[in-house]
Amino acid sequence: MNAILESAIEHWQYIAPLVARPENEAEFERLVSHLDALLDRVGDDENHPLMRLVDIVSDAVSAYEAEHVAEPMGKGIDALRYLMEAHGLCQIDLPEIGSQGVVSEIVNGQRELNLRQIKALAARFKVSPETFIT
Repeated sequence: MNAILESAIEHWQYIAPLVARPENEAEFERLVSHLDALLDRVGDDENHPLMRLVDIVSDAVSAYEAEHVAEPMGKGIDALRYLMEAHGLCQIDLPEIGSQGVVSEIVNGQRELNLRQIKALAARFKVSPETFIT
C-alpha cells in the first residue's frame, strides 16, 4: 500500500465526517459548520490546497439540500425584498430599477418588474433572472 492511502486509513475516523454525505439534520448542520470554517480559511484563493476539500464538502451539502430541503416557493418580489434586506439596501439604492417611486411601487406589489429590470437585478445580485419572475 502506498503512504498516502496508509495515512488516509490511519486518519479515516477524522476524515470520514467531512467527506460523507450527511444522513440526518444534525450531520448536515455539522457539515455546513465545517464548510463555513473551511471557507473562512480558504477565502478567495481558488488555488488554496484545501479548495478540493471545499468542493467535496460543498457537493455533500448540496446533495443533502437537494434531497431534504424544499425550495421556498415565493414571488419574485419576495426575492427582491430578501436581497435588499440581506444587502442592507434601501429603495433609493436600486437605480437600475428606476426612481425611488417606481421601486416603492414594485416592493409594495403595485407594479410588476419588467424584463429590463429583471435582467438588471439578476446581474447586480449575481442570480438567475428566474429569481425575480413571479
